[in-house]
Amino acid sequence: MTTMIRTTTAVRAPSDPMRRNVFIAGVLYLITFAASIPALILLHPVLDDSTYIISSGSDTRVLWGCLLDMVNALAAVGTSVALFSVLKRRNETLALGFVTSRMLEAAIIAVGVVSLLAVVTMRQDYAGTTGAGASMAVTTGQALVAVRDWTFLLGPGLMPAFNALLLGSLLYRSRLVPRIIPATGLIGAPLLLAAAIAVLFGHNDQVSTWSFVATLPIAAWEFSIGIWMIVKGFRPDAAEEEPAL
Repeated sequence: MTTMIRTTTAVRAPSDPMRRNVFIAGVLYLITFAASIPALILLHPVLDDSTYIISSGSDTRVLWGCLLDMVNALAAVGTSVALFSVLKRRNETLALGFVTSRMLEAAIIAVGVVSLLAVVTMRQDYAGTTGAGASMAVTTGQALVAVRDWTFLLGPGLMPAFNALLLGSLLYRSRLVPRIIPATGLIGAPLLLAAAIAVLFGHNDQVSTWSFVATLPIAAWEFSIGIWMIVKGFRPDAAEEEPAL
């Protein structure tokens, strides 16, 4: 009996760090939702008011929105870092590609955050300004907001498609989770990519019915994989199996 217990412990022990990492990744996936959605609401004044930079402003609200965007960016990187040690056993190339994709997404988001922080700083200097100075400040503020709009398209609007292709294909082939979950991401990736390209070339607006519909499968994929990793994790025997070809 003692020998059997020791043997069982020896077999299960290596899976414990994997389960912990997968759980952390799942939590971080949900944090990206919890941070990004309120951020959009909080940033509404600076994004939609063309004269925000010379008005009374809502700096505290905007600063909170910027902070949540950074939380989203860091959580996105965290998901890939937490999963890397597990995923590289299945396909190191795809695992490394997923880390790189997430880091690029976070970097793009950070550029957008910095541009809005610059607007806040200028608003504190130019609030109440009139005449030529006000006109120059408004033009500069609109340019900085335009930078943020483009980073929003190329970051959260485009990179999740590549994230889904990399992670989704790896999970689908390895069967670490039920195939319906990564299949949702693999279906949503080309839809999101098409919508982002349409916006890039002016054939669609980023806030439109088509963009919303194209985003739904990716949102469902990221939310479901987050929940699954928290509740179930990956298959316990995944670490002992041969890598997927």
